[in-house]
Amino acid sequence: MIDSQLLADHNLSREEYDRILSLLGREPNQTELGIFSVMWSEHCCYKSSKAHLGKLPVEGRRVIQGPGENAGVLDIGDGLAAVFKIESHNHPSFIEPFQGAATGVGGILRDIFTMGARPVALLDSLRFGPLQDSRNRAIMEGVVSGISAYGNSIGVPTVGGETRFHDNYALNPLVNVFCLGLVRKDKIFYARAGEPGNQVLYVGAKTGRDGIHGATMASAEFGDRTEHKRPNVQVGDPFREKLLLEACLEVMDRGLIVGIQDMGAAGLTCSTTEIPAKSGLGISLDLDLVPQREKGMTPYEIMLSESQERMLIVAEPGRVDDVREVFAKWDLDAAVIGEITAGGRLAATWKGETVVDIPVDAVINSCPVYDRPAAPPAAPPPVVDLEKLPEPADLKEVLLRLLASPDLADKEWIFGQYDHMVQTNTALLPGADAAVLRIKGSSRALAATLDGNASYAALDPRRGAKITLAEACRNLACVGASPIGVTNCQNFGNPEKPEIMEQFKETIEGLAEACRALGLPVTGGNVSFYNETEGTSIPPTPVIGVLGVIEDIALMTTPGFKAEGEVILLLGRNKPELGGSDYLKTIHRTEAGPCPEIDLDLERRVHEAVIEAGRRGLLRSAHDASSGGLAVCLAECAFLSADGIGCDLDLGEEMRTDALLFGETQSRIVVTVKPENLDRLLALARKKRAPFAILGETGGTEIVFRHRDEEALRVSVAEARAAWTNALPAVFRAKKAL
Repeated sequence: MIDSQLLADHNLSREEYDRILSLLGREPNQTELGIFSVMWSEHCCYKSSKAHLGKLPVEGRRVIQGPGENAGVLDIGDGLAAVFKIESHNHPSFIEPFQGAATGVGGILRDIFTMGARPVALLDSLRFGPLQDSRNRAIMEGVVSGISAYGNSIGVPTVGGETRFHDNYALNPLVNVFCLGLVRKDKIFYARAGEPGNQVLYVGAKTGRDGIHGATMASAEFGDRTEHKRPNVQVGDPFREKLLLEACLEVMDRGLIVGIQDMGAAGLTCSTTEIPAKSGLGISLDLDLVPQREKGMTPYEIMLSESQERMLIVAEPGRVDDVREVFAKWDLDAAVIGEITAGGRLAATWKGETVVDIPVDAVINSCPVYDRPAAPPAAPPPVVDLEKLPEPADLKEVLLRLLASPDLADKEWIFGQYDHMVQTNTALLPGADAAVLRIKGSSRALAATLDGNASYAALDPRRGAKITLAEACRNLACVGASPIGVTNCQNFGNPEKPEIMEQFKETIEGLAEACRALGLPVTGGNVSFYNETEGTSIPPTPVIGVLGVIEDIALMTTPGFKAEGEVILLLGRNKPELGGSDYLKTIHRTEAGPCPEIDLDLERRVHEAVIEAGRRGLLRSAHDASSGGLAVCLAECAFLSADGIGCDLDLGEEMRTDALLFGETQSRIVVTVKPENLDRLLALARKKRAPFAILGETGGTEIVFRHRDEEALRVSVAEARAAWTNALPAVFRAKKAL
């Protein structure tokens, strides 16, 4: 009988071990147990989420590859395909922020170029604890530095993203990284084995002891100590990854290989089981031939190491020398370590003895799948009573406090550390509604955005997921892009707790409903469970990435005011909705619902009106009203104008002034238009059945809101911008002065 502590060390239950015994017909040895441990971990086999992920729509006219490969692939026309995906590196980034974030970037890059695509852009979604705490500041500095160091060094621009803060991220920061690549449709590669007799090559960096059981670590809660987990965090080398990228793309472009798989989570184990399993074949390995950078490594360590910058390649025997020649040119190892077999088994020898002999199907396709119990929390989410909520006397002070809050403040302190212009494809700088990338040789462009709102998801996971997707698509509409596909990263606590499972289940239901309503396929993503430390779980945090296409980049829309005397319109409707808002959180120190309602049909009509208006050249600017409400949206339009142009607005609707200014009603986009084009825009809005209201006009150096025939708020653009831009730098300057 196996020791209970050994099972606990491998994060396997007794029932799972009994399942392994049944599949093998014998006791596994130590290395085989490690293989099952990592491949049956939550991180690798999705055993708590598979039962629900199948509800997501995955088909569409543009879909070339949906879930199941390293990344999703969409047809974008002209013989090209976009390859994109988002992944999490949460646990490693808590233990060792710099390397955790850096290797998260490295891992998602490999997911993209493993498909044959050249990575062209990175975006990141980050969550940290409050910055008043020095530990949270240190984690944030480490994460941002790690992303910067890896992305800048390898030469892939970081072009956008989002960052939010909450008490419950203090022990569980989130680092979700999105990557986009481009490939010709006839050059896409997959994790395939081809035929028995094909040679298996290990390419890239040598194997060390870093990262062993990283996938298992990412599938468990943390206690009050993390230092002993540091060996589970990999160490990245972006310069070696650049060499690996170029070498892999070269052998793929020349047609020298049959298949390729990243050695990511679970390292050599993952790649040597997934490739044969997807082809219905087996694989034999000689572990003595695996390039190693440390002496005395055991088979267990070799198979489970998650050392970075490594790939497994399958090539026909006659192509091996050509492959080696390419990798030698790039100063990289390319060692034949085995071959594809017909037996359907993973067989490995070490020092002449068999150390692994297991069916690959048992590892990949026989992992447990749980339909875990789900139940709403015992106490329902709090609800705010607007009748009893006092209205602030000084609305200018409220706006300045919101603009200076870490969630809404300018994030230039973060993205200013990233190289966002390398490769010269970036058409819109970070800070806009969405990132825009040129497609060289074409008048078309790609747009991408990441969105997540844990405040809404905590109050109503289903509605929060729908709002998150809607806002991501709204951000694309604001730059003139039509959405074409979705990737997602689901970040939750312990799925063995029914209330956490309920959050996840409802989130997936909401995302599926919204994707169907907006006609979007989900091409892949990631689920990150067990984001829980010392019994404290993160808020449910679904992060949604959406890819879009702009048909003519010359007609791209941007958020800043362009000139004085232009008409400001709101497309969409205002409603008195303050639940879940940044206003409640920042000003009233309460996180209560209900979160805003979402009408997906209205959302779609507003998007279509804005996109079509952009294509007709009617819009001067567009920006969505979301976090912080209408007042923050219009302030940002002023900040992002070249000359600090202000605005004068008359909000004529009968509702609370604070709800009108700071409420976060969905499906709203603020646009500006030249007076001579106003009638054409209004006619288009009526045709699309998109509600609208004329708010005022641009001009001056102040932001002025009038309501009920009285001036409600007046602030200079300069004063408001100073509050917005200085907030994050001031936090870190103050820290350094101590």
